[in-house]
Amino acid sequence: MRNAVWFVIVVQGAVGVALAADDEPRRNVFNDPFLQVTHGQANCPVPPGPLLTEAEARAQAHGRAERGTSCYRAGRCRLPNSYLYDAEIVPRVQKAIDADGRFNATTSVWALGQRRWIWLQGCVSTEGESQALEALVRALDDVEGVVNELRVLP
Repeated sequence: MRNAVWFVIVVQGAVGVALAADDEPRRNVFNDPFLQVTHGQANCPVPPGPLLTEAEARAQAHGRAERGTSCYRAGRCRLPNSYLYDAEIVPRVQKAIDADGRFNATTSVWALGQRRWIWLQGCVSTEGESQALEALVRALDDVEGVVNELRVLP
């Protein structure tokens, strides 16, 4: 019986913490660039982007510092932190997509930059568009990787 009481107390505490975290304001603590690069699908939901609570930001801070500087220490980056590239890369993602011209009318895509990686989020009309966007962004200078989180919405 005692174990059951403690279980209920622990579960109630965890639920209370989760509810409190939902009330905590979210913001772009690390100033990660997050930009809508195409606007062609009006019914595409806006991705959450890099919004974090203060607790989430504290939990990520050490890992971000370690990952950001490891590139420089390994000799793969000219800048001392790989996150320093992002503010310049994400606008180039938009320029490349605009210059290509195939995606503006049929997609709604956001680009998120973190440590030379680009997350593509949003909606496309076909799987082919998704693959072509990923290949286009992957070919840009200083882009180390692309995470394709695009959804097909015909």
